[in-house]
Amino acid sequence: MSLGNLLNFSSSSCCMFILAGIPGLEVSHIWLSIPFTCIYIASLAGNCTILFVIGTDPSLHEPMHQFLSMLAITSLGLSMSTTPTVMSVFWAYYGEISFDACFAQLYFVHSFSFMESSVLLAMAFHRYVATCYPLRYTSILTSARISKIGLAALCRSLLGGLPSLFLPRRLPFCQSHVLSHAYYLHQDPIKLVCADITFNSMYGLAVVILIVVLDPLLIVLSYIMTWLNPAKR
Repeated sequence: MSLGNLLNFSSSSCCMFILAGIPGLEVSHIWLSIPFTCIYIASLAGNCTILFVIGTDPSLHEPMHQFLSMLAITSLGLSMSTTPTVMSVFWAYYGEISFDACFAQLYFVHSFSFMESSVLLAMAFHRYVATCYPLRYTSILTSARISKIGLAALCRSLLGGLPSLFLPRRLPFCQSHVLSHAYYLHQDPIKLVCADITFNSMYGLAVVILIVVLDPLLIVLSYIMTWLNPAKR
């Protein structure tokens, strides 16, 4: 189905979205798919190798490598959440996606993004403890505490992305259903809504403050505290 037919179809469909890919570069999608595919394969191979090496080598079952495993799993989940629709648009020019599939993709993209941010924050905390409290390292970062940190990061990501499953469903999409990306993002379809989106905007703002802004600030703070700590010098 051509992009023109998809656009015509979208005007009469009430339960589908159309992923447009990269606007203006439709004729180059097949060529753009080559580097995307190479990056995706490299990501799969690299992260799977990390998980295999850490899982099979008992000497690597330490906090640093456990956090690295969490980051590899998160990276795999994030790439697998977006790549299928991107490749379907680039390879087959097929951008039709149902509402349910959109919401599912939105949830996984947000959840894995939150998880990645949480793991990076946990790794910053690990670095702070290892650098400033080397003698208490094993007593602070025990296996039980690492498990609790991982569980907290998982709960944070799952609960943080949960509103994205339900908030868009209550909105009427009375404008075009054509999206400007090759995968579903919360801010993209919100532009197509012809109703009050105050609550959705507040949710997006809360996510930006609590995840996108707060986590990097805490990571930077951990580096500053590490540098200022007398035990480091």
